[in-house]
Amino acid sequence: MHRSTAPETHHDPFVRVRGAREHNLRGVDVDIPRDALTVFTGVSGSGKSSLAFGTLYAEAQRRYFESVAPYARRLIHQIGAPKVDSVTGLPPAVSLEQRRSSPGSRSSVGTVTLLSNSLRMLYSRAGTYPPGAERLDSDAFSPNTAAGACPSCHGLGSIHRTSEELLVPDPGLSIRQGAIAAWPGAWQGKNLRDILEVLGYDVDAPWRELAAKDREWILFTEEQPVVTVHPVRDADRIQRPYQGTYMSAHRYVMRTFSDSKSATLRARAERFLTDSPCPVCAGRRLGPAALAVTFAGRTIAELAALPLTALDTVLASVRENAPAGGEAARVLAEDLRSRIGPVVELGLGYLSLDRTAPTLSAGELQRLRLATQLRSGLFGVVYVLDEPSAGLHPADTEALLGVLDRLKAAGNTVFVVEHHLDVVRHADWLVDVGPLAGEHGGRVLYSGPPRELAGVAESATARHLFGSVGAEAEAGRRPVRAASGSVRLTAVERHNLRGVDAEFPLGVFTAVTGVSGSGKSTLVGQVLAREVGERIADPGFPVRRLVEVDQKPIGRTPRSNLATYTGLFDVVRKLFTQAPQARARGWKAGRFSFNVPGGRCETCQGEGFVSVELLFLPSTYAPCPQCAGARYNTETLDVRYEGLNIAEVLGLTVESAAAFFARVPAAARSLRALEDIGLGYLRLGQPATELSGGEAQRIKLATELQRLRRDHTLYVLDEPTTGLHPADVRVLLRQLHGLVDAGHSVVVVEHDMEVVAGADWVIDLGPGGGTDGGRIVAAGTPAQVAAAGAGRTAGYLARALR
Repeated sequence: MHRSTAPETHHDPFVRVRGAREHNLRGVDVDIPRDALTVFTGVSGSGKSSLAFGTLYAEAQRRYFESVAPYARRLIHQIGAPKVDSVTGLPPAVSLEQRRSSPGSRSSVGTVTLLSNSLRMLYSRAGTYPPGAERLDSDAFSPNTAAGACPSCHGLGSIHRTSEELLVPDPGLSIRQGAIAAWPGAWQGKNLRDILEVLGYDVDAPWRELAAKDREWILFTEEQPVVTVHPVRDADRIQRPYQGTYMSAHRYVMRTFSDSKSATLRARAERFLTDSPCPVCAGRRLGPAALAVTFAGRTIAELAALPLTALDTVLASVRENAPAGGEAARVLAEDLRSRIGPVVELGLGYLSLDRTAPTLSAGELQRLRLATQLRSGLFGVVYVLDEPSAGLHPADTEALLGVLDRLKAAGNTVFVVEHHLDVVRHADWLVDVGPLAGEHGGRVLYSGPPRELAGVAESATARHLFGSVGAEAEAGRRPVRAASGSVRLTAVERHNLRGVDAEFPLGVFTAVTGVSGSGKSTLVGQVLAREVGERIADPGFPVRRLVEVDQKPIGRTPRSNLATYTGLFDVVRKLFTQAPQARARGWKAGRFSFNVPGGRCETCQGEGFVSVELLFLPSTYAPCPQCAGARYNTETLDVRYEGLNIAEVLGLTVESAAAFFARVPAAARSLRALEDIGLGYLRLGQPATELSGGEAQRIKLATELQRLRRDHTLYVLDEPTTGLHPADVRVLLRQLHGLVDAGHSVVVVEHDMEVVAGADWVIDLGPGGGTDGGRIVAAGTPAQVAAAGAGRTAGYLARALR
């Protein structure tokens, strides 16, 4: 290992790690300077996150936990400490990870950045109130409090409604034939039908022939009459009379959606509901008292709906034209502007305060939290960031570098796990982990200033940072095949797209570019995908199949994993049923499932982890104390296939499993697809909660690739290179270009200019984000878009082409 070190002094300026063994780290020793910007690099799965987050941040967190009350400490000890011999010189740490869990619908840009608190204070202290109205506390301007929420929609801004058309999709059916589709199936649905018959309703006439008042009562009544039901007797069993309670279809749907703990039942109920703006607050979420107060002539809902750049302009005018409130208005408005500044600086000025957090990307959420940290005034801490450039156009990355420098200048240490070469070049110090992924990685190849990495032959990062290796800009890629046709979108009106006309040629690799918020995901993920999905049924339409591959998690608990998602686990379980021990006991495939009772560990119910509630911190998962993460009970683990038990098979990496199951065609096909897309380092049983968004997306793509069909397919991907080292980008693009070479079409939303340079066709949106975007500024081959010089992409694309 190459390492630059500093001599020990009384005040050691280095964080020194000795014997780090978390995940695939192989007893790593490394010294990292404090008060510097350090970037951790390496291919996906090399171990860089295990070092930065799994070791350094986890150890800082453990030390904080040791300082809290004994009761809380007892809970925290269930989580365990990172596997490392020692870490010295480590300051307190702040983690800014790209959280994969979805925030709640009440969370918004305003709540994440705390800007909403300041805006509410502005209205409370300096708002213009109606004559005679009492002054309101700031809580009264929050839709998330009882004092401020609209009493009709409880602060959500929309209400769930249903209708006869949703509840009864086929009015030609009778009630006995199942006209009321929203009713439950099996016995409960039959029970409701029998109750209606006792009440005197005709359950055999077509629904449309029933009187309007009868249809209204059956579907929407809030009454719950109780009647005696005499079931029709079956020949083989006696059914006694019982007291049945009626529940209307509307009441059943609303109760199921609100109260059911079953995600499946809630999802079924949601099919019979539609969202509509609350008729009382018109979607503004607040009560009438709060909406009667104005500032600069606008209600708080109107200001919260403005893009942050426009909100800043409104607040800037306060200095010149101080409204009622005078000095308080000026002070609070300036405080708000100082908080908005870092958010705009990070390229997020197109967002509004009322934009809900679930609609934001993981990169946008992380940058919002980063902007908030700039205002925190903390110093002497370690900030650990997870790919902050994810989802950033090259123009926005330059602003990100300025923010990281300011955190460092304030007296902090900044650790960044990153693949973007511009960020890597900007670092004061590099820690390069590798050389490959999984069991072939886990070593620190180099720790020192970036320029000296050039001499490390094993480093994939060095080859891309200093060599002439491009991501996949194939100079020899064939020209666009116009004969393949195209998909035309005309006069598109959605979000910030205003009257956009776009043409996507088929049979080629198309990259859609533009700064954050320019409308890329709207145009591709919503409009193009919807248009193609609707037209596939048309026999004359050239696309016969649509595959959308997003970065949403493949599951939200440790129960979901790589093997279950790809279907590989079904094959594995059948193999175990053929083992002599399983046949002798008569065990079926269900015995080897961790999702049902029988073979699983009942302490953790097959999850391998137990949820630990930390009271004052977010809950987390810890290994099950009974099975130590194996998921199964000891009897099940006694059964072996080719020398391994079921838990040991789940512990294999994709690469190891490919060799282990080489003679099992059904398993080998899945594993080969995962290897080909660069995921050979993942474990089969790796919980979904441990996978990044980029890994989840590639798992979905591999699942599609293993069932590749000949029908012309359009593959739509949103930033597929997110979280990928340049070496891994080459592997992924080989697969995507292979799809095009096989006669399919690929459309990607992308920021990596090396990828865009290797595309057949480019559609560039902009010129800016939000209201400044939503237009196609250039379209053509990469060379044509670069030469056009329009928009903010052209210059960066021209540099990549050179």
